[in-house]
Amino acid sequence: MAKLYFHYSTMNAGKSTLLLQAAHNYQEMGMDTFLLTADFDSRSGEGKIGSRIGFAKKATTYGADDDLFQLISNRLAKGDIACVMVDEAQWLSSDQVWQLARAADDLGVPVMCYGLRVDFRGELFPGSATLLALADDLREVRTICHCGRKATMVIRKGADGKAVTDGDQVVVGGNETYLSLCRKHWREAVGG
Repeated sequence: MAKLYFHYSTMNAGKSTLLLQAAHNYQEMGMDTFLLTADFDSRSGEGKIGSRIGFAKKATTYGADDDLFQLISNRLAKGDIACVMVDEAQWLSSDQVWQLARAADDLGVPVMCYGLRVDFRGELFPGSATLLALADDLREVRTICHCGRKATMVIRKGADGKAVTDGDQVVVGGNETYLSLCRKHWREAVGG
């Protein structure tokens, strides 16, 4: 039986690198994968999944209103795939996570999602909340705070380098925008 997986962490834990490595491993064994990324994330180029260490791979983009079950069904009509891999899964809607679960259940294709668990305010993203509820397999990807403890939180840095405590939940960025911290240092940074 195919499963829905959620690999989650904070920023800079290497989630996209793990996705690209897994896709490479499938390809080395002669198996195709179907990579998905949000249409508004062009940090690595349009329609690409990239990692901070320089790896990148073409991916199919999806929008907020796209039916991912149908997208996967359409791809399967063109030939077999070993699995579906979704980068930045926190940006999925709750409905889209249900569509991915349906793809695993009804189409028999494993779906591996990689994304953040919480935003800069310490709140769950809608996609992450639904993945935490529905995923058959949850896998934490660990990274560390500057103090050496496990980082479980992330701050968004303002122009002055200090933590921002309000604003849009989704702002695409990397090291220049976000910093992963343990809960203690996150609380200190946001003044809580």
